[in-house]
Amino acid sequence: MIATSDRTPLPRNFFDRPVLEVAPDLLGRVLVRTTPDGPIELRLTEVEAYDGPNDPGSHAYRGRTARNDVMFGPPGHVYVYFTYGMWHCMNLVCGPEGRASAVLLRAGEITEGAELARQRRLSARNDKELAKGPARLATALGVDRALDGTDACAVGETPLRMLTGTSVPSDQVRSGPRTGVAGDGAIHPWRFWIAHDPTVSPYRAHTPRRRRS
Repeated sequence: MIATSDRTPLPRNFFDRPVLEVAPDLLGRVLVRTTPDGPIELRLTEVEAYDGPNDPGSHAYRGRTARNDVMFGPPGHVYVYFTYGMWHCMNLVCGPEGRASAVLLRAGEITEGAELARQRRLSARNDKELAKGPARLATALGVDRALDGTDACAVGETPLRMLTGTSVPSDQVRSGPRTGVAGDGAIHPWRFWIAHDPTVSPYRAHTPRRRRS
């Protein structure tokens, strides 16, 4: 029997924990994106943890900047960054305020509002691909830098909020190296996903970008 998804909003203290506790616990939770055209809901199936000053792979490893300011808290807020000059990626800030850490939302299953997501993801071959990867996820949900700093724990109308959903049993959670992370940060097994879920993105090791001659 499949448990009914819990519609209760996730409280802020859920995020006010170490990032390596929060990241796997986000699997199975539900992200709600409210738009003028209607809501889109996504069940998280894959995430990655980034542990600020302890993590060479983190945007906050070298300290606070205008770009990563939201990562320093409060927990439960949304950190959105722009990458490769074309894509947005979405994170949820966690840990105590003042110490930057966040969880990258890598993939999920669209459970409501698939038609709206399809309009943004015309290249998706099927609904399993709508949010299969962090840039695809942000695109499907219409997330960009305008939503950087949004409080996902706020009460009332908010463009992004997290619901309790249905947590995933520990024996169904897998972990491994993060996708595309280079250097010392590449060794951390801080990517977490639901075993055998078809919406999880394929693992890719970091490939150095070639400079144009």
